[in-house]
Amino acid sequence: MRRVVVLLLWTCVAGAATARGEDSACAPVEIMPGVPPTRERVRAYAPVFESCASESGAARLAIRRMSVDGTPLILTVDPQSLQTSLERAACWRCQETSDAAQAETRYLKALHPPQDPARPPALVNAGLIHGAGGGAFVTGDLCPSRKPLDRAFFEELAAQGPRTPVMLAVSGGWIARHGADFAWLREKARSGALDIAWANHSFSHPYVRRLPDGRNYFLRPGVDVDREIFETEKLIIAQGETPSVFFRFPGLVADAALLENVRSRHLIALGADSWLALGLRPRPGSIVLVHPNGNEPVGIKQFLRLMQSGAMPSPLRPIDEAP
Repeated sequence: MRRVVVLLLWTCVAGAATARGEDSACAPVEIMPGVPPTRERVRAYAPVFESCASESGAARLAIRRMSVDGTPLILTVDPQSLQTSLERAACWRCQETSDAAQAETRYLKALHPPQDPARPPALVNAGLIHGAGGGAFVTGDLCPSRKPLDRAFFEELAAQGPRTPVMLAVSGGWIARHGADFAWLREKARSGALDIAWANHSFSHPYVRRLPDGRNYFLRPGVDVDREIFETEKLIIAQGETPSVFFRFPGLVADAALLENVRSRHLIALGADSWLALGLRPRPGSIVLVHPNGNEPVGIKQFLRLMQSGAMPSPLRPIDEAP
């Protein structure tokens, strides 16, 4: 899983940050989940797009700036691997850049893929729906739910071997209600059982039953897209994890304007071509979707059958490799 390269140890004294091991101000540290509300821990959160270099010559792109427990941080992206990390802002020299200036990087090519003439403009299943190469990209959506986490799904993944990759598109509302489940998932990652990529699935996951897709989800009047994105990222960070560059629309529903809005925040929209509960069987390169939030037992049962029968394309691959 993406390791938080910068860590802030929450102590009884707000704003304390302690490096592990060396005295260097840029030594790797880890953000520990904290009791204080997110708004108290993560402040001055802002989207940016900057080209950054470290003293050692490493190069990254910064897409967010913030202060966590009083320490200035940046959320960075490796422009080739797409992996994200939180870094101390003081350890990097950054200057503003643009999509045009970074157009040849893998990240920007994934962010602005060429139009597929064979695929009509879609209201449903917005974003990347099929990955490059073989195997399968397993993804789970954690929409707000009153039901407990479906741990059998994760145990089956962990049984495949150490650091089995899975992408979890998590909503802020789910994290806020399921602290124990989130901590359990963090431990699965810390132990090396799973390699979890945390994608953004909005904060409130707006939805009205029986309302047509064209007026539902993020297409409902009054939805504040920036708030839905940033409040979820802040909550993921405050709970000790690092947001990835992937975003999944609630219901997988979006129009062209929404897609462009999300891209302007430097997030890669992600759909799926194998939503198991809908009977869409995976093929090599499929982005597989289930809901392990307790709301979709049919999809989980289908996933378990595919895994146990050997019908799931292999290997299971990290979502960073899909674009």
